[in-house]
Amino acid sequence: MGKKKPELQLYNSMAREKQVFKPIVEGKVSMYVCGVTSYDFSHIGHARAYVAFDVLYRYLRYLDYEVVYVRNFTDVDDKIIRRANEVGEDPRALSGRFCQEYLNDMADLQCLIPTHQPRVTDHVDQIKDMIAKIISNGCAYAVDGDVFFSVDNFPNYGKLSGRKLEDNRAGEQVAVDTRKRNPFDFALWKSAKPGEPQWDSPWGPGRPGWHIECSAMSAQYLTHKFDIHGGGEDLIFPHHENEIAQSCAACPESNVNYWIHNGFINANGEKMSKSLGNYYTIREVTELYHPLALRHFLLGTHYRSPVNFSITQIEISSEAVFYIYQTLQDCVDALSALRGESETNSKPARYINGGQECITKLHSDFETRLADDLHMPVILNAALPEAFRFINVTLNMLKKKQQKQQQLSIAKTPIDLEKEIKQVLDVIGLLSNLTYAEVLQQLKDKALRRAGVTEDDVLRSIEERMLARKNKEFSKGDQIRSDLAAKGIALMDVGKETIWRPCVPVQQEKPNVPAQQEKQEKPNVPAQQEKPVIPVEKENPSPTPAESSDK
Repeated sequence: MGKKKPELQLYNSMAREKQVFKPIVEGKVSMYVCGVTSYDFSHIGHARAYVAFDVLYRYLRYLDYEVVYVRNFTDVDDKIIRRANEVGEDPRALSGRFCQEYLNDMADLQCLIPTHQPRVTDHVDQIKDMIAKIISNGCAYAVDGDVFFSVDNFPNYGKLSGRKLEDNRAGEQVAVDTRKRNPFDFALWKSAKPGEPQWDSPWGPGRPGWHIECSAMSAQYLTHKFDIHGGGEDLIFPHHENEIAQSCAACPESNVNYWIHNGFINANGEKMSKSLGNYYTIREVTELYHPLALRHFLLGTHYRSPVNFSITQIEISSEAVFYIYQTLQDCVDALSALRGESETNSKPARYINGGQECITKLHSDFETRLADDLHMPVILNAALPEAFRFINVTLNMLKKKQQKQQQLSIAKTPIDLEKEIKQVLDVIGLLSNLTYAEVLQQLKDKALRRAGVTEDDVLRSIEERMLARKNKEFSKGDQIRSDLAAKGIALMDVGKETIWRPCVPVQQEKPNVPAQQEKQEKPNVPAQQEKPVIPVEKENPSPTPAESSDK
């Protein structure tokens, strides 16, 4: 388009306001995002966080920044050790396995690979060095092989969260330990216990505490001053608050310019929890729904707002993704023979009425909305659907033109609009490396699995319906169509042919029942019990974290 790209604004949790993004080094961005504690399959709260920061990463690159993106693995932790002991597996082997499972999930969700993905166990020396600096600067102390950070010696503790120590109660955010000088002092180094991973240190054998790892690894890869630090809003306190304290205690010049946090994810209007049974892993969802459908769903709500996960919403996103790829495939089918000729046509090609405006509006909405703190919903729910509607109008116009020259006079509009749409989809991570046809087939395969039928079953139903209609058994034909629609399979009559495509399952109409009788017969069923039984094989039972991150 040749225009100057818009100025990016991001909501800074530290400043509690949107701010114009200005990197420390012009043209370069340094970004650190807290990763997972790898002891189980990742849940959709993780997906919410890492899809959000993947969009930021992609958009920064689109703005021509050179980005160094660091996302860590916590591969030694109490949860990992506890799980390993439960299943009789070496902690490092268990953690390594779930690191790979996480990477598989991220690849499925089309999250780009970060520049660095450091693991705690590979950076113990850097962690010990940082702890030693904190002790020498008078902000930490050793007790019986443990090392604790002294919050009393860091006056700015609480500046990110806005919380004061007196607002907390011992035992809620930190474990009660009488050896601590202040109940809210936290562990930098944990003394070794029998059977746990351990490393030698000046304070005795042990392992790193949780918070110190991110301070040490961010400094290792990005220095003590960098642009963006991200994570779920549940990390603001205590994790990110403790990171700030540690980093500044080790190096007073330490600073992060922008603290970015994504909102929580709920299930059916309630916070995810094990007791409610409304907890989903990424793998559970993608067993039945295309990963792009999950990504589309997560992008449909602004990253800082809470998002409500429900089967209905993921069904809607699945149908939306199918529509996107079917329209793109229609473009391929309609324009493949015209693309080369459109460029070499002797007569100058022009946009059809409204074509230039549609392309310009999509580009403008895309850039301005993403520049406004990554405001995705308008792009996904308004700008893109409007562009797809226009491209379908032009494709329908093409079908009505018989002469090649008439088709060429129209082709420029859908060809250029398709290019703009693909650029938008690429930046927001919804453009697959597979062909459109391959993605459509994957979406159909998932729909068949959800419906519990095979494609042969559907084709037989289509034949039965055609026979019923031929025999003027229209009610039978309608019932066949309704039964499939209730399973998420839509039959579409195209000329003399009937095809099928996935759809949002359509509820069967209930027979007319008098109001009083319906009230008496209606069973007392708890609301929002939508979670399906999904056949996911797990090697061991999963705990149920409620937050958007295991941190």
